[in-house]
Amino acid sequence: MSKNFDLLQNLGKEDLLSSTPENDQKAVTAQGSLPAQVQAASAEPASVEPGLEEVAALAQQIFVTSGSDAPRSVVFTSTETGTGCTWVSAHLGPILAGRVAGSVCLVDANFHEPGLHQRFGIENINGISDALVKLDPIRTFARSLIPPNLWLIPSGSAARGGQALLASDRMRLRIGELRSEFDFVLIDTPAMVLGNEAVRLGSISDGVVLVLQANASRRNVARQAIRDMQGGGVKVLGAVLNRRTFPIPDAIYKIL
Repeated sequence: MSKNFDLLQNLGKEDLLSSTPENDQKAVTAQGSLPAQVQAASAEPASVEPGLEEVAALAQQIFVTSGSDAPRSVVFTSTETGTGCTWVSAHLGPILAGRVAGSVCLVDANFHEPGLHQRFGIENINGISDALVKLDPIRTFARSLIPPNLWLIPSGSAARGGQALLASDRMRLRIGELRSEFDFVLIDTPAMVLGNEAVRLGSISDGVVLVLQANASRRNVARQAIRDMQGGGVKVLGAVLNRRTFPIPDAIYKIL
């Protein structure tokens, strides 16, 4: 099924992060700018870059197969930096846009280390941080991408030092606007070790997907992160195990 990314439900039931088989290979680091083939959603994910097949499975399981019950606004975060959370968000957007008829909007709420604008080659100006201090309609801050039903709102020029804006009532209103303007809203947030933005935004969204790094993310830290989110009224939709190059054990498949 997967070798770099796997959607893992009920994370606390299994030791997902520490067991490594004897033939464990060096993990593939799936980084770099977004391929043009992915932007156009014109090629099979697995044929473009390692890991994209698994990101496609994530899009299918959370958004497509759920039909009318699919979450419409989802926050993506990680327990620590360097797990590839922004990479997942950047590639999930085009893949999802290629599979649904509705509109998809990526929002860069990672004010610590904004990166989505670089992935898509646009300037980081007039973004979500600016929308929190201006009165313009939310769509005026969105940039049209490829495919045409994909949009991006970068972090913006007011992002630096503006983390408090994400916890404001204004952000709650902007989330409501995003849901009314776009069918799916994918929000990239900083690692939880840097702040509680993911919990704040998750509490006003439909749920959170946690991005973990195989053989690096600690199980107790991941479980504590889930407890923190659940304690904050956040629905944990699942977890993505990033940079895992060996097959998932059969015991794990049973809880997917």
